[in-house]
Amino acid sequence: MEYFNNALPLYRAVGDRGGEATTLNNIGAVYNDLGEKQKALEYFNNALPLSRAVGDRGGEATTLNNIGAVYNDLGEKQKALEYFNNALPLLRAVGDKGMEATTLYNLAYLERSRGNLQASRTNVEAAIKIIEDLRTKIDNKDLRSSYFATQQGVYKFYIDLLMELHKKEPSQGYAALALHYSERSRARSLIELLNEANAKILKGANPQLIAQERNLRQQIDAKTTLQRNLETSTNKNDLVTKAAIQRLSQDIANLTNQYEQLQAQIRTSNPEYAKLTNPDPDKDILKLPQIQQQLDKDTLLLQYSLGEERSFLWAVTSTSMQVYTLPPRQEIEKVATRFHSSLQQETAGEFAIEEAQKLSKLILAPVAEQLPGKRLVIVADGGLQTIPFAALADVTPQGKGEKSKPLSSQERGLERGSEYQPLMVNHEIVNLPSASTIAFQRQQLAKRQPAPKALAILADPVFNATDCRFKDENCQEADQPQSSNKNLDVSAELQQSQLNRSAKNLKRNGWNRLPFTAEEAKAILKLIPSANSLKALSFDANYNWATSGALNQYRILHFATHGIVDPKEPHLSGILLSSYDKQGKYLTENKLSLGDLFNQDYPAELIVLSACDTGLGKDVNGEGLVGLTRGLMYAGAARVAVSLWQVNDEGTSILMQEFYQQMLQQNKKPVEAMRAAQKKLWQDGRSLNEWAAFTVQGEWK
Repeated sequence: MEYFNNALPLYRAVGDRGGEATTLNNIGAVYNDLGEKQKALEYFNNALPLSRAVGDRGGEATTLNNIGAVYNDLGEKQKALEYFNNALPLLRAVGDKGMEATTLYNLAYLERSRGNLQASRTNVEAAIKIIEDLRTKIDNKDLRSSYFATQQGVYKFYIDLLMELHKKEPSQGYAALALHYSERSRARSLIELLNEANAKILKGANPQLIAQERNLRQQIDAKTTLQRNLETSTNKNDLVTKAAIQRLSQDIANLTNQYEQLQAQIRTSNPEYAKLTNPDPDKDILKLPQIQQQLDKDTLLLQYSLGEERSFLWAVTSTSMQVYTLPPRQEIEKVATRFHSSLQQETAGEFAIEEAQKLSKLILAPVAEQLPGKRLVIVADGGLQTIPFAALADVTPQGKGEKSKPLSSQERGLERGSEYQPLMVNHEIVNLPSASTIAFQRQQLAKRQPAPKALAILADPVFNATDCRFKDENCQEADQPQSSNKNLDVSAELQQSQLNRSAKNLKRNGWNRLPFTAEEAKAILKLIPSANSLKALSFDANYNWATSGALNQYRILHFATHGIVDPKEPHLSGILLSSYDKQGKYLTENKLSLGDLFNQDYPAELIVLSACDTGLGKDVNGEGLVGLTRGLMYAGAARVAVSLWQVNDEGTSILMQEFYQQMLQQNKKPVEAMRAAQKKLWQDGRSLNEWAAFTVQGEWK
């Protein structure tokens, strides 16, 4: 307010009436946020004639929209309607589609509050049509995702409106339409990426362009690291350092622009790209009958949509659909956060079980009667994306009263603990980002032959110069992570600085050796004839191996190492590989980054990331958790097994050995094998922390 009020007399002094109108609008918006509605109206009404006087029809429409919103808040619905309707033709005249969508949404909100549900529906559908059209016109994928994220409230409103209509007229198909719009609101970028991957746009690109892309990415990373180091240095406030930071900022902006243009060139230079269009939400985003076609008789889809006032759960089988109203987002996510936090304790016990039971009561109890005998396919939303559904309490009659395992020391004597049985005891569980993604995956998988060989495994890389394997390659000692190494050249220092930054972002003390991953790898390899497998352990677990074309010959790829899913700086995410060769030379290419994954061809039936937090990522509204899973699915994985928190090295090794025994010796499908492995550890009295972290995403058949 202080700054806007200082700007106002200056605009008036120089006779800039347009600037004056904008500032009056801004002041009005502040008063509106402060709840001083009459003051807000006064400033908006002062801005209106100025916008008209200078012929700023867009500014005039914005002000009319603002006035309408205030009248709506004040309960003067007819006046609000008048102002919104006056704004619309002006916005259409100047072609401001974004503001037109906002005004249509405001009209929808207003009409619903007046009880005019069909009028509300007409307006919100018109708003969504504009939003989806605008989205397709944004070439940059990240900007497209961020724009779509800002519009999620419109979809949530429409879903809630449709469910209100369903309550009034249950036979009119409104609940099924709400499910369709739930699909339309989520994982759209991933669906486009899978469509693109099917045409192998990047994988079939000119190698020189791919090399240029990688070079630009490295330059951006290097300059970003330099900039961050300067910004955190002790002399960050001197003029020379400030000037250097400013130059780097401009360099990064220029390089980023070049990178985006090059990506567009890579895509458009591929003749297959011309055949692709953005998915048509009316055709390519699944409706109820198409969703049901993806489900077999033994599978139940549970799709969640968390809303501010109420949430919804659709339970879909191949022949039926039921919808349930759940508590608001905040109530569900509060319990989900506590549950996720409790599971990260190595001795997850009484508190974790209590939270599992509370969360199950909120999100599973309403659908309990449909659960028995079903495989559960989960499409989660919001905070539920970080939850291992396998560890929730079984709420069915068969799960409530039975104790299928000896109680652990943490649970012994606990009345609540003795009543707890994990959901996975009676159910296979698989996760999807959206129901529509499985249809796109199946289109891709239907056209390819299974790889001829069984398993390629990478484990126990060398991260630090203190590693004992430099002296004795068979040693089993843990090492001490290094913060820096003065013998590194500039490019190596920059790469190590990035890894240190990721560790700091993830609250980790560097990157320690994971000695149990070697035991894990050797135990798994014993299950497969050597002619049918490929291994890279210790120094061999490096970038050259991970990007080798030979990996497309294997049905299963297993990475037993640290995974980085950096929510603060997603571009730093990746799979850590060896940083040194046997001679002690530092390898600057020591991470399989997200960008690298998008350029790989991994036509695997299963990719396992036996590492920490690999299933997480940055939560982008409408896209879910954007992390390594997306890159692996783009690379060709039919399904991925990933973790939801920082897992114990030894516990993970035991789980993975059991998982592979179930797959390779008992011939079970990955989802079935994961359940069997988790059940075995549970029955052996292992902590939830050791078995619950891993989840399978993707194809379950």
